[in-house]
Amino acid sequence: MNGIIQQVGIFLLDAPTQALAQSPAQAQQPSILETVGQLLIGAVPTVLLFIVLVLAYQFLIQGPLSRTLAERRARTSGAVEEAHKAIARAEERSREYAEKLRQARAEIFKAREQRIQQWAAERDAALNETRKAAGVKVSQAKAGIETEAETARQTIQASAGDLASRVVRAVLPVAAGGAR
Repeated sequence: MNGIIQQVGIFLLDAPTQALAQSPAQAQQPSILETVGQLLIGAVPTVLLFIVLVLAYQFLIQGPLSRTLAERRARTSGAVEEAHKAIARAEERSREYAEKLRQARAEIFKAREQRIQQWAAERDAALNETRKAAGVKVSQAKAGIETEAETARQTIQASAGDLASRVVRAVLPVAAGGAR
């Protein structure tokens, strides 16, 4: 193996020195046009292979990939539009719900105010009835007291003469000429 490597290395190293050692007459240099022509002819298979590869890529990979991406983009944009519509519907429902909730709260507040007013009216009516009943009782009590007072006055006036005569007899028993 080492021998083969040495021979290849010698061959590679000797090649440039042999080209320099050849005389100008032995090695004719081709013209630039011939060199370019040979390069172009040598490049034709490479160009044809490149064109075949580009066409194969276009038909086998790029075309299906482009169709798949376009389809995906269409589906995605459709899904996005559906999502936007769903969001709009949800927002509309939310607004409707908020409006209904506001109306329900207003109705509850009105009903509550009516109940409070009704209770206040009932309370006022009960207070008025109680005041009237109390006023009647007070009037009756005053009338009863006045009649009792009048009766007591009449009783006192009727018994005043009798009491006066008893007081006089008790205080002045001998002077009145009475016996005890």
